[in-house]
Amino acid sequence: MLMFVLFLAICAVPAAAGLFFKPGEWYRTLDKPSWTPPDWVFPIVWAALYLLMSWAAARVASLPDNDLALGLWSLQITVSTLWSAVFFGLRRIAAGAAIIVILWLAVAATTAAFLAHDRIAALMMVPYLAWGAVALALNLWIMKRNPQPA
Repeated sequence: MLMFVLFLAICAVPAAAGLFFKPGEWYRTLDKPSWTPPDWVFPIVWAALYLLMSWAAARVASLPDNDLALGLWSLQITVSTLWSAVFFGLRRIAAGAAIIVILWLAVAATTAAFLAHDRIAALMMVPYLAWGAVALALNLWIMKRNPQPA
């Protein structure tokens, strides 16, 4: 239980970034696809994802030879923290897309590393992979429809 709480506390860092760098008026004025989730969906989804990824990491943390898997988990949570600051804070849509690509790859690598240790932990990461794919598609669509000067 202590490991779960520790990993959940680590998730508070990207959650805080999301609170500090909110969508705001700039985001509301962007041309977005009709399938963009409503604003209220994001905190619910992220709360569920943070719970799942923390539980998955706690499961793997209790197993031997978990260095690579937990290192990859740390990488993905770090990269996740960057996105809100870059996309909403700096309003850099293309850089946000690049970060999501890196994030998705880090989550995929984490999931694969977790699979080598614990199938349930790996399955707990799958919703994050799916959400990352949706976020990337949304970011790319916004980038295409809202060009920015270089």
